[in-house]
Amino acid sequence: MRFSIVIPVYNVSDYIDKCLASVLANDCSDCEIILVDDGSTDGVSPAICDKYSQQYPDLIRTIHQENKGLGGARNTGLEVANGEYMFFVDSDDTITADAMTILRKAVEKSQADIIAFNIYSDDGEGHLTPMKANAFETEAPFSLSDNPNFLLSMPSAVCRVWKRSLFMDSGVRYPSRVWYEDIRTSTKLFALAKSIYTIEDMLYMYLQRPGSIMNSGNLSRNQEIIWAFDDFVTWYRENGLFEKYHDELCQLAVSHVLLVASCRVARIDPKADLLKSFDEYMKANFPDYAQNKYYGSLSSSHKLLLWLLNHKMFGAVKLLFTIKNI
Repeated sequence: MRFSIVIPVYNVSDYIDKCLASVLANDCSDCEIILVDDGSTDGVSPAICDKYSQQYPDLIRTIHQENKGLGGARNTGLEVANGEYMFFVDSDDTITADAMTILRKAVEKSQADIIAFNIYSDDGEGHLTPMKANAFETEAPFSLSDNPNFLLSMPSAVCRVWKRSLFMDSGVRYPSRVWYEDIRTSTKLFALAKSIYTIEDMLYMYLQRPGSIMNSGNLSRNQEIIWAFDDFVTWYRENGLFEKYHDELCQLAVSHVLLVASCRVARIDPKADLLKSFDEYMKANFPDYAQNKYYGSLSSSHKLLLWLLNHKMFGAVKLLFTIKNI
């Protein structure tokens, strides 16, 4: 079997039918679909999963488990999968009708460990915005050693298909019940892959909904970006890769700790203690980030934000987001 499509399900009765309809619109002749009901409590989602398993017994199977979070649900699907490649699809998202055909051709052409594609952002009202998921694209397979800047790609699990052996041979798994599970995992798999193959096609529609993790206003959980960096940066150190990819790891910290997490917190509460934690993390681990070779490629708006953050002008950061869409 070529593909295992793993769909974690947790209280998504309003979305799962549309998600599965998009998958079933594809040629799934060499696929299996694994629905992992991750302890849903809405009284509806488990039954919906069972309905599809009964309707498509040779294609879809459902696993019910106690809640383990998105990462834990993916791991469950990974452990029972029969496919050569894993395709993780979030249950509130959709894929294009030709996604599996395009991915099948890409696999046959490249035999790469990772097939990377692009995505759309879906606002839920019929508007799709193209998003480049890959920092580097080429017609030939490559390794991270060949093109280290691929490490700066969107870390999301859903914009790639992954050889199952990458996980099984290395022991790398998604962490359970945490934020930022993707950056903890994808950064390791990029380094482990012998070959990565990129295609320009946009095959996935990522739904931006108010209740999603990245749109949550739960300030305290933004602390987890530091824990995530501690996780994979330690892994790079332990595997003798930190110096080789120092510039890329530094730029990841600039992007995710400062330009994403710090700005997100400052926009909500410029006096939050978390902002000090982010600043201390950068000074302890990447104090010379402004001298990094990637710094010059940042936009003028991003450089202004970094200057404001460095000078602890968090109120000005909030004001800047209020008066200008950056």
